Amino acid sequence: MADQEEITLSVQGLRKVIGKREIIKGLDFELKRGEVFGFLGPNGAGKTTTIRMLVGLIKPTAGTIRICGYDLHRQFPEATGSMGCIVENPELYTYLSGWGNLQYFARMMPGINEDRMDEVVRLVGLSTRIHDKVKTYSLGMRQRLGIAQALLGRPKLLILDEPTNGLDPSGIREMREFIRYLAEHEGLTVLVSSHLLSEIQLMCDRVAIISKGSVIRVDTVDNLLSQQEKVSWRLTPLAKGELLLRELAGSAEVKGDKVLTPYNELEIGRWNQALVESGVTVTEMSRRLPSLEDLFLELTGGESID
Repeated sequence: MADQEEITLSVQGLRKVIGKREIIKGLDFELKRGEVFGFLGPNGAGKTTTIRMLVGLIKPTAGTIRICGYDLHRQFPEATGSMGCIVENPELYTYLSGWGNLQYFARMMPGINEDRMDEVVRLVGLSTRIHDKVKTYSLGMRQRLGIAQALLGRPKLLILDEPTNGLDPSGIREMREFIRYLAEHEGLTVLVSSHLLSEIQLMCDRVAIISKGSVIRVDTVDNLLSQQEKVSWRLTPLAKGELLLRELAGSAEVKGDKVLTPYNELEIGRWNQALVESGVTVTEMSRRLPSLEDLFLELTGGESID
């Protein structure tokens, strides 16, 4: 467990019951300072319901949410004061300039002056366009302005719901790099929900996978993927090679014209020798790194992402 001073979000025993249906079933996870944490779930898994509880939009049936040590239920002003968030799309006034939008929200927050506004504008890269009307902004610029708004109060935790939604590939890359910058250089903890598994794989340090209201795995992206590494074998005859590998490796499956086995660096040479000695020709042998999408589908029993 991380040092308590390093934990910016702690979720324990989080449940939500609507009517007779238990939507969220006792979630437990923690976020540490300066990490990007991915939150993934199939359609209907409870991801959006969880995020709405984390930001105080709906009340949990049971469990605790602590933000920088503050209980969200008992110490709401202190907890929310340590958090910035964008749930779904940022709420912006398109007839105002970007600066006008920031002024509007700054008036609701104590201690936010023009120096802080200038600071967040530079941080999100909108200095040259901040005085233009928001209706002239691209979707990516609007997302950046929304993040600037969320950063005004100097939060330690930033929650972003689908921050790359609707962006083109260039905009997605820029948003990914910006989120990494916030974590690595500004020390923010960023929780990101997304349906783009490839982006989560590139962006996040750790991932929580939620299915049917329960978190089924929380781990670093590297650990999740390394545990699922495979070796791809191209063999002749295929059927004989598969049977032998099944005995040697404990499991083997045919995918097209290849056989996949678990990756075991210490045993691969022995397996290869056994195949050759049994009259099986090995024409190709390669290490296969799975994608987060492969792992996601395996863990959730084939459920599709949102």
